[in-house]
Amino acid sequence: MSAQRTEQRQEAGRQLRERVLAGLTVVDRRVNAAGIPTTAQIRDAWEAIAPNFDRHATAVTMRFAEQVLDHADLPHGIRLLDVGSGSGAVAIAAARRGINVLAVDLAPAMIERLTARARAEELTNLQGRVMDGCALELADDGFDVAASLNGVSLFPDLQQGLREIARVTKPGGRVVIAAFGALDRAEFLTVFMGAMKTAVTGFTPPPMDPPPLPFQLADPQKMQRELTGAGLQNVIVKTVTWRMEFESTARFWDMIRSSNPIAVQLPGASPPRRPTMFARCWTACLQSAGTAPGRC
Repeated sequence: MSAQRTEQRQEAGRQLRERVLAGLTVVDRRVNAAGIPTTAQIRDAWEAIAPNFDRHATAVTMRFAEQVLDHADLPHGIRLLDVGSGSGAVAIAAARRGINVLAVDLAPAMIERLTARARAEELTNLQGRVMDGCALELADDGFDVAASLNGVSLFPDLQQGLREIARVTKPGGRVVIAAFGALDRAEFLTVFMGAMKTAVTGFTPPPMDPPPLPFQLADPQKMQRELTGAGLQNVIVKTVTWRMEFESTARFWDMIRSSNPIAVQLPGASPPRRPTMFARCWTACLQSAGTAPGRC
């Protein structure tokens, strides 16, 4: 490999690390004085990935939403609020079960896709509204259940998001929060990072201590403390295993790149050369981890 080629790959690795570290500030790198992305920046970041998120990630997250609802065992006819709904994994699955759902998300494009899907399925018991989960424009005690699947756990101000969820839930109601568990058990991420290290010279995974926002509730004890601190009572934290299956490495690549604004910045999105290189590295990393290709 030529020195020029090596430098190019090292530069790609350096840029990727910077972009991953930037997190939700990828659309507008300016942040507020506390170093936290603004509401507008977060909205714009998710707005930008909404079409591909809906195309590649919704079906995957909807399978997980079905498991969450099975565990919750919610009755028909109740009012459910889905906070940080995205393109509707929980909202659509709940509405199919005869639950009356209001889905709220900061990104208008996400709500557009959610409501389009609801119309196509004639789910008249599902409504979508654009709304900030940290400042819900809803009355107190209005819902039997409030739920969030990888939604509130992505909020920079986690406690404010949880307090708002608690506020709009009826006394005696239920709050269902689903978030990623321990990083070392998230094979889709750890094996992915291993493949990227092999495929991109100079790539260094972002620091995991403290964990990135999607994993800020990974510790069951912290999750218990945060929920209790938001005013919730009788908190029960359960850990379940979620198996992800993909038809091919290409499908996995598309899902990862569409699932979060961070991943959008991965190099080589369009040229087939990079995904092909990644596929070889991915297979090797799966084999070393003892995981069958296509499954995590």
